[in-house]
Amino acid sequence: MLLRLFLLFSIVPVIELYLLIKVGKLIGALPTVALVLAISMAGAWLVRSQGFAILSRIRADLSQGRPPAAGLLDGALVLFGGLLLLTPGFFTDFLGLFFLIPPTRAIIKQFLGLWLQKKLASGRFVIRRF
Repeated sequence: MLLRLFLLFSIVPVIELYLLIKVGKLIGALPTVALVLAISMAGAWLVRSQGFAILSRIRADLSQGRPPAAGLLDGALVLFGGLLLLTPGFFTDFLGLFFLIPPTRAIIKQFLGLWLQKKLASGRFVIRRF
């Protein structure tokens, strides 16, 4: 686990720097910064709109007496996408937008469901208490 975190926190910044340098050489420094800011602002708007839509869906589920499991998972994915958008760079912005757009979020939910079913079926799903 520690190795995975080390790789994550060392490889992602290298990818971000590489992409920023490549795009900066291609279109220039100021347009690159403007593009990163524009993507981040669009992502913030998308997080806000998706968040409100998910909240209304959760409220509707609760008012009808249904458990809001799907809405809560959507909310967690939108939150994670928003956190990725806080990190400046093209790679994390792309991943963050991937978590925010409803059709791609549905694909992620499907993979998460299959992964969880596989873990539960094999008995390898462990909840650790600290």
